[in-house]
Amino acid sequence: MSQLRKQKNSNYLVTLVWTLGFFVIWEIVAFLVEASPDIRSPQKVLPHFWKIIATIFDTKKINGSETAIQLVWLNAKVTLIRSAQGFAIGADIGFLLALLMSLSTGIKKIAFPYLMLIQMIPILGMAPILLSFTGDIDQSRIIIAAILTFYPVTTNTLAGFEAVEEEKHELMYSYAAKKWQIYIKMLIPSTIPYFFTGLKVSAPLAITASILVDTLQGGIGLGCLLSQSLKGAMTRYVFWLIVIISAAIGILSYVLMGVIEDVFSPHKKAERACKR
Repeated sequence: MSQLRKQKNSNYLVTLVWTLGFFVIWEIVAFLVEASPDIRSPQKVLPHFWKIIATIFDTKKINGSETAIQLVWLNAKVTLIRSAQGFAIGADIGFLLALLMSLSTGIKKIAFPYLMLIQMIPILGMAPILLSFTGDIDQSRIIIAAILTFYPVTTNTLAGFEAVEEEKHELMYSYAAKKWQIYIKMLIPSTIPYFFTGLKVSAPLAITASILVDTLQGGIGLGCLLSQSLKGAMTRYVFWLIVIISAAIGILSYVLMGVIEDVFSPHKKAERACKR
């Protein structure tokens, strides 16, 4: 038990050192940029991190009615709602498709090439096509988030179905288990860790896709605000605030999937603890 506690403390210490190192390097580069005579506006290149954080608490109205953090949060909320909707749709479709592909070799042979084809299409090229089909900016962004979600979920979940040992199948057959019983009692529970691996990969992707498409199509969202701040429509600290908040949202989405996985797969959490 003490060994496990030491290992956890060691992991936390490593994370703390890397985090502090990142901020130290950031500030060193920011000082170098500030001291450079060739750069007239250092805040446009790399401002001090503490100045970006100070923007969160700044009460100055940057657009006449909202502070920087209020404006960023309003746009972040819209982006998160779109991403969450697309993520949920993509996860459901991905799991269902993986299930169908495991049930039928014919479906797998037909669907898999299309999965690869969709994955190879650049997201920035897909956005205007979907917008022309849907005629609605919100719907097109939700669909893009769903597309980027369902591919990792499908492939990882399918790998989970196929990773179950043949001996387990034979054991279920020896008990005269029906096919639906094999899936409910053995295959689906066995593939849950693979399913969550797909979710952890696709959750940050869905958010990143929504932000990228926002920059192209306008409207409201973190990407739209990012473009406006780059064009000088507001203080450049808003740009860096968006970058930091977007990165934090992506990391938190990954962590959230891990927490949910521990809830649904407590045995996996116990296995990780034993390995440590």
